[in-house]
Amino acid sequence: MKIGNFPEIVNDNAARIVAGFVLALILLTIYTESYIPLIFLTYGFLARVLYGPRFEPFAIITLNWVIPTFDVGDKPFPGPPKRFAQMIGLIFAGTSLILFFLGKTTEWKIVLVVLSVFASLESFLGFCAGCFVFNQLMKIGIIPASVCERCNQMQAKI
Repeated sequence: MKIGNFPEIVNDNAARIVAGFVLALILLTIYTESYIPLIFLTYGFLARVLYGPRFEPFAIITLNWVIPTFDVGDKPFPGPPKRFAQMIGLIFAGTSLILFFLGKTTEWKIVLVVLSVFASLESFLGFCAGCFVFNQLMKIGIIPASVCERCNQMQAKI
C-alpha cells in the first residue's frame, strides 16, 4: 500500500459534509474538555492528508451513507488544494493536542476555535480557506503549477 495516496479529484460536496462533522467534533472537544475527541480529530486530519477518505471515519460515513441517502451528488474538485487544507487542519489539531497535554487550556481551545471558523466556512458557505491559500501560493509561484494541473483548468472554482 502506497503512503500518501490522496485522490487527484475529490467530491467537494463530501468535503463540505466532512467539515460539518469536523465542526461537531471540535465543539464536542471544547464542551467536554476531553482529549479523546481531540485525538479522533487529529487522526481524521492525518488520515485525510495521507489517504483522502479511504481510512477516515467521517469521510467513509459521508461517502457511503450520507451522500447516497440524501442524493447529494458529486461536485468534482482538484485534490491537491483539499489536501493542503487538510494539512493545515492537521497542524491546528496537532497543535491543540500538544497544548492540551501541556496543560494550556485556554491556548488549545483558542486553536480549536480558529479551526472551527475554517470548518464552518467550508461546511456552511463552501469556502475552503486552505484551497484559497493554495491558489494564491500557486499564483505567486511558491507552489509550482505542475503540482495541480487540474487547478489551472478550474482556476475560477478555487
